[in-house]
Order: sequence, then C-alpha cells, then structure tokens
Amino acid sequence: MLAALGGVPDEPNAAAPIEFAQMTIRQQIRIRIPARLQPEAKVPVPIEWKESKGPKCVAARSIIGATALRDRSFDIVMRDKSRMRARLDRSCPALDYYYGFYISPDADGQICADRDSIRSRVGGECEIDAFRKLRAAARD
Repeated sequence: MLAALGGVPDEPNAAAPIEFAQMTIRQQIRIRIPARLQPEAKVPVPIEWKESKGPKCVAARSIIGATALRDRSFDIVMRDKSRMRARLDRSCPALDYYYGFYISPDADGQICADRDSIRSRVGGECEIDAFRKLRAAARD
C-alpha cells in the first residue's frame, strides 16, 4: 500500500552513488601543574633541601603540584608528600611570571627526563633534563 502512495520505492535506484565518510578522533591529555608561592608570613623558617640521585621517570598521576620555581629548575610535590626537583635543559623565564605550566605525559603515563618537556602558559617550552630527589636538611 505504501508503494502505491509513493512512500516506498518499488526497486532500489541503481544510479544513486554510495557515499563513504571517515572520522578520525584524537585524544590528548594535558596536565596543568599549579605553582603557588606561599606568603612569607606563613613560612616561619625557610627549609633547606638536599638533592640526591633521582629516577629517570615519574608517574604523572603521582604529581599533585609544583613550587619553588627557579630559572632552570622547579620542585615537584608528590602524593606521598615527598619532593623532587626537575632540572631543565635551559632557562625558562616565563615560568616565574605566570606561576604554572603544563606537562603532557606520554602514552605510558610517565614524565621522563631527556624525553618530555614542560610548556609555560604563554607557549614557551623547556625539556626536562633530570629529576633529583629532595630531602629536608637539618639546619645548623
């Protein structure tokens, strides 16, 4: 009955072209690391940190923040309350102006020295040269 009313064609139209489409989906994970300076009134005595040999890579999920930005390094605060210092291959002057940066971990979820870079909020990029473990030193 629908065919008689023109709602359904009697036979498929052989002249109608078949259309194909392709869609590519890309996923990118970018982690923003906040770096905040603490007011001097809340820090009674500066802590001295001693460096020792650190790992080649750090799990991105274990990083909760960064602090103490310097010209060629910054300190990373880990979930277990430990700290590491990331040494950079060169100076990154934009880091101290915007107090934060981005890290894009690789597919393995690790951030590795001599492989990964940090990006400042204005677009500058600096490669991580090495990680160093930090421990609080006794003051004399």
